[in-house]
Amino acid sequence: MERLQKVIASSGVTSRRKAEELITQGKVRVNGEVVSELGVKVSGNDVVEVNGVMINRDNAKKYYLLNKPRGVISAVSDDKGRSTVVDYINTNERIYPVGRLDYDTTGLIILTNDGELTELLTHPKNQIPKTYVAKIEGLLNKDDIDRLRAGVMIEGRKAYIKDFKIRDKNFEAKTSIVEVTITEGRNHIIKKIFESLKHPVIRLSRIKIAFLEIGNLKSGQYRELTIKEVKKLYSLK
Repeated sequence: MERLQKVIASSGVTSRRKAEELITQGKVRVNGEVVSELGVKVSGNDVVEVNGVMINRDNAKKYYLLNKPRGVISAVSDDKGRSTVVDYINTNERIYPVGRLDYDTTGLIILTNDGELTELLTHPKNQIPKTYVAKIEGLLNKDDIDRLRAGVMIEGRKAYIKDFKIRDKNFEAKTSIVEVTITEGRNHIIKKIFESLKHPVIRLSRIKIAFLEIGNLKSGQYRELTIKEVKKLYSLK
């Protein structure tokens, strides 16, 4: 017997946290009966439906690393008909992106049908590091760097930089290339940090998630994660 939300997450439908929301919203049925309370356990013989669709409890776990191009949505589908990250993966499994990258942000994103791993990588308590390279307007001075290292107040809460370095400065164009590592996942957080310093982001790309690096992946290319890499990701919690 396993908890209902864990079974849903393991089937690849969504993360455990989202599964809990679906349960409390009355969108989950077990053997035809609506279950709206957390803590219910189910066996392998129970039929579980989410939003009226029976889940497949035999899905093979799949893990992909994609170098997301600019102008692609970090979602399973888009009501405006735009390309999504799922469109780039050749698989028959139902997968979804772990976290998100903005429409105009490029770089690494993980796609999987493993709800447990999604929960691990996205839950704030686990503080999974993510490294970005940003081209910003202006040349950072000592005060800017000191503020970055001390933490920048964003929407009433400090955003902290785990690691930071200046890769390049273009004195003629008055732009800088910086590398930033953070452990939080608030929307547009990198852009908001530099905006608060009066150095708007011109271009942004994620080059690393935990120990996973972009390597030889060109824009739009992907690869499957190895078993060793998946196990290492699970060891991060």
